Amino acid sequence: MQKLYAWLRAHPLSVDAMIVLPLLLTSAGQVYDDNAPGGFTRCGHSILVVLYCLGATLRRARRRAAFALVALGCAGQLVMTSGMTVASFAVPMVLYVAAKSGTRRQSRIALVCVFVVPVTFYCVRRGSSLDLNVREAVFVYSFLTITLGIAWVLGDSMRTRRAYYAELEERAARLEFERDQQAQIAAAAERSRIARELHDVVAHNVSVIVVQADGASRAIDSSPDKAREALDTIARTGREALVEMRRLLGVLRAQSETEALVPQPSLRHLDDLVGQVARAGLSVGLVVEGVPIDPSRTVASTAYRIIQEALTNTRKHAGSTATAEVLVRYREDALEVRIRDDGRGAQAPGDGMGHGLIGMRERVAMHDGRLHIGPGPDGGWTVHVVLPYESAHDAVTRPARSTPETVVGP
Repeated sequence: MQKLYAWLRAHPLSVDAMIVLPLLLTSAGQVYDDNAPGGFTRCGHSILVVLYCLGATLRRARRRAAFALVALGCAGQLVMTSGMTVASFAVPMVLYVAAKSGTRRQSRIALVCVFVVPVTFYCVRRGSSLDLNVREAVFVYSFLTITLGIAWVLGDSMRTRRAYYAELEERAARLEFERDQQAQIAAAAERSRIARELHDVVAHNVSVIVVQADGASRAIDSSPDKAREALDTIARTGREALVEMRRLLGVLRAQSETEALVPQPSLRHLDDLVGQVARAGLSVGLVVEGVPIDPSRTVASTAYRIIQEALTNTRKHAGSTATAEVLVRYREDALEVRIRDDGRGAQAPGDGMGHGLIGMRERVAMHDGRLHIGPGPDGGWTVHVVLPYESAHDAVTRPARSTPETVVGP
């Protein structure tokens, strides 16, 4: 059945020819009936039947040619004085197709024909007589106008329906495209977030392991106890790194958003972070000002990761004798974090490809915060961050700015 339907849609000319064939045969029987007048009238009616049937056959394949053939047939029928044949149904058929599939201009021309053709037909056929029958005129005009008007209305309704379905399909395709785009954007954002998390975890823990391994290798002969303590620190840091890595891999492998995950680090873990950095050989002081509040999870995690990255960079670049200070200030409208050291400052070597600083900027941009990175007024290096409380909940529903307000310099 589907194959037959597909063939019918692919061959409209053949389908229309099969539909018009009964009209042609019936009209031929009317014209060549024994009681019909012969001579020129019969021959002329035969030509009209051919014009009408040919126009009805071409009404979908060649709309303009069909309209011209039917119009020529109507003009010929106005000249003759005999009645109409079954082939005259080609006129509403062509009007229907013009209103349904033609251009807007063709549809308007067909609508004009609905009202003009009946008037012209009656005026030409009956206009020579001065004693017009009003009742007959009204009947003939109403019959022709209603017949042609129904054909045009049906065609225009089909046009409107097709346009409506086409708009629905276009809207569905657009929504599907937008959904795919949103999914790609969300996937890219998640990949970026995981990349930042991986950088923070790997850079911090590996740097601690490297420092402790160097210390253990130097102290293994002269001070076995310190070497053993350094190895314990390496083992503990490695286990913490494995826990963080498993958590991130769990996020990647999770099939449901409701699965339980290891909590993100927050400001409550700052003491552990400072202690870990101190055990790695960097003297760090922690100062908390203001009334401690519990900011949102994203703000707390962002502040923790920025402090972790800043201390990692200090340990890598500031020098072995440098000291650092971490200030956490709870303001009324924002969380302020400042990490500064007294190391080599701007003379410090670069941070590889700069992924750590890029990650800081992206994290701060998510919360519409402010970021200051650069040498301090008394030397060393300073990282100053302000994270508003109120914009934290907008990090998911509102697109973040491409870059935060960043100042490089003292």
